[in-house]
Amino acid sequence: MAKDDYDVVVFRILAYLYAIFKGKQIFDQRIFLKVISKVEEDYLYRVLEMMQSKGLIEGLQFKKAWGGAVILINDLDDISITSDGIHYLLENSRMKKVKDFLSGQMGAIASLIQLVFTVV
Repeated sequence: MAKDDYDVVVFRILAYLYAIFKGKQIFDQRIFLKVISKVEEDYLYRVLEMMQSKGLIEGLQFKKAWGGAVILINDLDDISITSDGIHYLLENSRMKKVKDFLSGQMGAIASLIQLVFTVV
């Protein structure tokens, strides 16, 4: 599974936003970008636009530019997870596989997974 694999990027985004929803994290763009881990900006915006069109996230506004490029026209901190996004993160079999794959890694994503998925 590659770091920039679509499912991995979606999981990272949803897990971070779910941590915010649960009150375990406040949105910090530096941390958000660290969690999604070296994803090119144009690819990130296409993924975010697709996630929003599927109803997994909300709050972002996009414009199509010359050549089909997607441009974010508001701030990333306007993003939030939807109930469909929470359900997708917790119940989708691909998300469970990504979680299992990333749980064994070191760094920000492993800490986030423990924060979000550990029941206290």
